[in-house]
Amino acid sequence: MIKITLPDGSVREFESGASPMDVALSISEGLARNVLAAKINGEVKDSNTPITADATVQLLTWNDLDGKSTFWHSSAHLMAEALEAIYPGVKFWVGPPVENGFYYDIDTAGETISSDDFKKIEDKMLELARTKSAFERIPISKADAVAYFEEKGDEYKLDLLSGLEDGQITLYKQGNFTDLCRGPHIPNTSYIKAAKIMNVSAAYFKGDQNNKMMTRVYGITFPKAKELDEYLTMLEEAKRRDHRKLGAELDLFTFSDKVGKGLPLWLPKGAMLRERLENFLKKAQLRSGYQPVVTPHIGSKQLYITSGHWEKYGEDSFQPIRTPEEGEEFMLKPMNCPHHCEIFKARPRSYRDLPLRLAEFGTVYRYEQSGELHGLTRVRGFTQDDAHIFCANDQVEAEFKKVIDLVLYVFKSLGFENYSAQISLRSKENRSKYIGSDADWDKAEAAIINAAADKGLDTVVEYGEAAFYGPKLDFMVKDALGRKWQLGTIQVDYQLPNRFELEYNGADNAKHRPVMIHRAPFGSMERFIAILIENTAGNFPFWLSPEQIAILPISEKFEDYCNEVFLELQEHDIRGYVDHRAEKIGRKIRDAEVNKVPLMLIVGEKEQEEGKVSLRKKGEGDLGSFTIAEFVEFAKNEINKNIPKFGNN
Repeated sequence: MIKITLPDGSVREFESGASPMDVALSISEGLARNVLAAKINGEVKDSNTPITADATVQLLTWNDLDGKSTFWHSSAHLMAEALEAIYPGVKFWVGPPVENGFYYDIDTAGETISSDDFKKIEDKMLELARTKSAFERIPISKADAVAYFEEKGDEYKLDLLSGLEDGQITLYKQGNFTDLCRGPHIPNTSYIKAAKIMNVSAAYFKGDQNNKMMTRVYGITFPKAKELDEYLTMLEEAKRRDHRKLGAELDLFTFSDKVGKGLPLWLPKGAMLRERLENFLKKAQLRSGYQPVVTPHIGSKQLYITSGHWEKYGEDSFQPIRTPEEGEEFMLKPMNCPHHCEIFKARPRSYRDLPLRLAEFGTVYRYEQSGELHGLTRVRGFTQDDAHIFCANDQVEAEFKKVIDLVLYVFKSLGFENYSAQISLRSKENRSKYIGSDADWDKAEAAIINAAADKGLDTVVEYGEAAFYGPKLDFMVKDALGRKWQLGTIQVDYQLPNRFELEYNGADNAKHRPVMIHRAPFGSMERFIAILIENTAGNFPFWLSPEQIAILPISEKFEDYCNEVFLELQEHDIRGYVDHRAEKIGRKIRDAEVNKVPLMLIVGEKEQEEGKVSLRKKGEGDLGSFTIAEFVEFAKNEINKNIPKFGNN
């Protein structure tokens, strides 16, 4: 008999050779019908994999990321079978699952696949799915695999085989389609109830522009037709909320090929939006004991060799800047942390200085491939709300809790209410890739786990996902469309203090090495603003709106009074504009609504005589007449509604 430990900690006994599907059936037939695959000791396997020793087992369904990934991997094979049936002679390179669906790179043997063909591919996929063909795993020797694909004349699979070792090779077969694949897969094709081909594009074989051009076909599938309908509706809404579209419409940012790809230019309204976000976080950081610092946009190449960033990011960085001085090279900085280490090291430090919290809105640069650039979410120059906390080992847990408080304050203030956190720890089996002592790791991991538990966070633990220098906590936020984004990260680092030989004098008068905590609640300002635009559809909370008010005179006779009102409101840090255009008031109101201005102050003869304004709120309509002092109080209340109090931590 073997013991199977389930995620809830319960243990069940089975005969050796039982499969995850047997485990599911022992719980309920309903569960078994929904099992797509299973994690056995942390590794995703087919649901019919025999288990011959005690193991931990997690049954994976559509609700699990690994379950979806397996579902879409199998769907890629189903699409390949459909394509092979429609276009005899096609050959396949790789067909992985991606974040939403899957793709396959195809040599179409001279055929052209266009959007006109999508419907027949989808219909063929569903026809084949209804055959309920099992996904059969076939272990095979390398020699037999080579012979099989040589007979088929498949140079692409032979290329894949050249990098594989004998004893680790498997084929998967369903229906009339067989492919070189390590798996895993869903039990059979009937689980796939809805299919949609999303796009076709060109892709070089192995990503090398010197190789043959292939056709990449993207698709997505679902276990229910209703879920496909919901997904397509969400995509339409996502197009409407696309930050690139709204950024242009609201005059927030632009790009210029003359300036350079992936280098955003912030327009006045976008710059005001950034400024308000920065000031919001700076205020909270000052209350939390952070000290602002400023570091240059470049640094000596040697700085990044010392930190390890040259080795890690060298290929993705802009190439070094050479000066007239022999051997002198600088780099556009890829990270702020090495600079902050040098600030720590600038003078002797005592245990009384700790924790030392250094914060900077620092711009960094990465040479992203041009094909990977995407609006503000993937750029070559971006600003991080970066901070580094230098502390003693016994301060790590307390500092972690304070950073969690700050991250959650940011989320609450900006309307991100649906979030979870991932605790990334060392692999249980392979410890060789991590640096630092086991004692330090044990303390740091316990500190993160305890801090997250004390704060009542909804967490998942992932072993093997820690950085090589320490464990971390990543916050995953769901936006208004149900999409998940990583926002906010806290990392514990033993590597940089060692590399930079950072020290402080302890209470025992001996030298000690500090621990370094990296944190960024926004992450990248550019990416965060892109997500914020899409989450709010450009309807920012009042305190954050670049233009909070539009003052709308009914005619030019009232413009002088409107200008006086505008100047008085500016004294209270209320931003906006006076619409001086010779347009009717209805048009001015409509345009302010389209530009997503939260509040409109309408001024006519009565308002001017009484020293008041008529207030109209976007989405709510007229709210009545206000004196200027009353409106200022109203505006302050609007701000306080959105931003909760954040005290000293």
